[in-house]
Amino acid sequence: MSYRDIRRTLRRLGVIATGLAAMLVTVVVPGTSAQTAPGCRVDYSVPSQWPGGFTADVRVTNLGDPVNGWRVGWTFPSGQQVQHAWNATVTSSGAQVTAVNASYNANIATGGSVSFGFNGSWSGGNISPAAFTLNGVTCTGRVVDEPPPTAPKAVVAAMQPGWNLGNTLDAIPDETAWGNPLTTRELLRHVRSEGYKSIRLPITWTNHHGPGPGYTIDPVWLGRVRDIVNWSLEEGLYVMINLHHDSWQWINTYPTDRANVLARYNALWSQIATTFRDHSPKLVFENINEPQFAGTANDEENYRALHELNAEFHRIVRSSGGGNTTRLLVLPTLHTNADQGRLDAFMDSYDQLRDTNIAATVHFYGFWPFSVNIAGYTRYNAEVEKDLVDTFDRVHTTFVSRGIPVIIGEWALLGYDRNRPGVIERGELLKFFEAVGYHARTRELTTMLWDAASFLNRPELRWRDQGLHDLIRSSWTERSGTASSDQVYLPRSGVITAKSLTLNLNGTLFQGVRHGGTDLVNGIDYTVSGSTLTLTASALTRLAGNRDYGVNTAVEARFSQGVPWRIEIISSDPPTHTASTGTTASFSIPTQFRGDQLATMEAKYADGTPAGPANWTTFKEFGHIFEPDYAAGRLILKPDFFTEVKDGPVQLTFHFWSGAQTTYRITKSGTAVTGSPR
Repeated sequence: MSYRDIRRTLRRLGVIATGLAAMLVTVVVPGTSAQTAPGCRVDYSVPSQWPGGFTADVRVTNLGDPVNGWRVGWTFPSGQQVQHAWNATVTSSGAQVTAVNASYNANIATGGSVSFGFNGSWSGGNISPAAFTLNGVTCTGRVVDEPPPTAPKAVVAAMQPGWNLGNTLDAIPDETAWGNPLTTRELLRHVRSEGYKSIRLPITWTNHHGPGPGYTIDPVWLGRVRDIVNWSLEEGLYVMINLHHDSWQWINTYPTDRANVLARYNALWSQIATTFRDHSPKLVFENINEPQFAGTANDEENYRALHELNAEFHRIVRSSGGGNTTRLLVLPTLHTNADQGRLDAFMDSYDQLRDTNIAATVHFYGFWPFSVNIAGYTRYNAEVEKDLVDTFDRVHTTFVSRGIPVIIGEWALLGYDRNRPGVIERGELLKFFEAVGYHARTRELTTMLWDAASFLNRPELRWRDQGLHDLIRSSWTERSGTASSDQVYLPRSGVITAKSLTLNLNGTLFQGVRHGGTDLVNGIDYTVSGSTLTLTASALTRLAGNRDYGVNTAVEARFSQGVPWRIEIISSDPPTHTASTGTTASFSIPTQFRGDQLATMEAKYADGTPAGPANWTTFKEFGHIFEPDYAAGRLILKPDFFTEVKDGPVQLTFHFWSGAQTTYRITKSGTAVTGSPR
């Protein structure tokens, strides 16, 4: 998947100059509960030192599963002694030192950190400790390589959650062609530290092999793939590799070019299988991304073609020896779609292969109209929820209930793209992501987030939307409460009245509303009646401040678990437009948004019928057909809109999130377009 179409060496720090000793030691240890690939990093530094004394800071970052109760141990190499400690109980026996958690910091979540410090004495030297232990396990500088599970269901469960290195090794023609930087070990380490257990490496091989009959893979490219696989495994991640965009570049011609496609397909998988046959069983193979075929008459022919490729893939890998005889193989449904016919066809192929060490994979990008914001589906409503639940139920019933594990190899929303903000309103998007986490978890489905750089800023190693990441991460273990909206709109001037939202508790308990670090007062600032939360007029007046256009501030609805629900307090007036002229290649409507945000646009001819593309609905596709440019004060109508608009007048209705609606009339005559407000 690409939105163009629809992390062995750990970094070490030495002694810091200016006479202050500082050391970064990466340690890998299990916590007190069962873990699959535990690990942590310890930063030991001496921020101040004086004759005979020093202050030390110790920061422990947990890279593995959650730790409940910790004990850090080390040996002082030059006779130092701890005199006074904070945030831990520190004891010594000769040169051996042990720091034990305090009552309030015993838990370290995956990716979380805890810090403690102490004052100490020294004589003759103050050399930093060379190694640490955590809970009795010696620090090794890498993730503990515990034997992974071998049963397919356990392997797939251990892969949850997963992340896609999208638009990278699958980019055409090379790794950086679609705007992403070269993959680094630090990136993979960061992904693991953020709680992910597996990484899917989509790989397009088309431009990286020679001609037939050998189809020899470029050794430089294969070496690059091998490096990233090895780095990922050494960071404790499960890894899944595949043939990616090859699916539509040449594999799709299989029905009409069987001999050539099969020769190429077999040659590539033979080389890949041989290269990786002695790798850890934490490496799994997925044969084709989103398989599709051209030149067929019906789906029965498509299913037959896919089974033949599945059988060849299975034969090649299993016969290549080494770990491949038992390696987990992942097979897709046709188009990696989860309609029942596709699932049933998978079962037929699975039964014929007679190998239980196989997992199924499908992709999920949500209910299509909501996923791209078309046909008026601006909200995560009951219909969108039903599509999610029905899809996951079908997959669970058909596969999981029969012992076949399932990987949702890609999931997100098609319209979510950092380059096109606002296609899906953030609160509605949050509800979808929260629900996917819950419904997948309760149906034992492993999910692998599709990230083409819309989620993780790779050069900076930070999430573009930290709140969204927090909610996704929370959904792996618990539910979060939401509300009917994450916005409260107030008039720019005039009287402010109370505003109500419906709480979606999702099994949590409502605990209150907070503004910054201050709890609002129940009965004065807000009231709760059943599932209705009402912010009072007096509280809103205070929160709105000088009522400048746009977001004035935000409050949080807090629940008994999960991530708080952010509610923005926004001042706005109805947007206004002015007349405009342009062409079908370049036309925009001058607009004063006045603090409001666009939700969707309707287009109708004079007789009320839909105008423009998707002529089955008056509501056009956000981002593809139209988009707001808030900074420049304009609404853009894309050329794709005009390609299917007849000459003559068209009435546009703009729907805004405040509830405001505006109308605008455009007239197309050949390539000329004029427009004015109605």
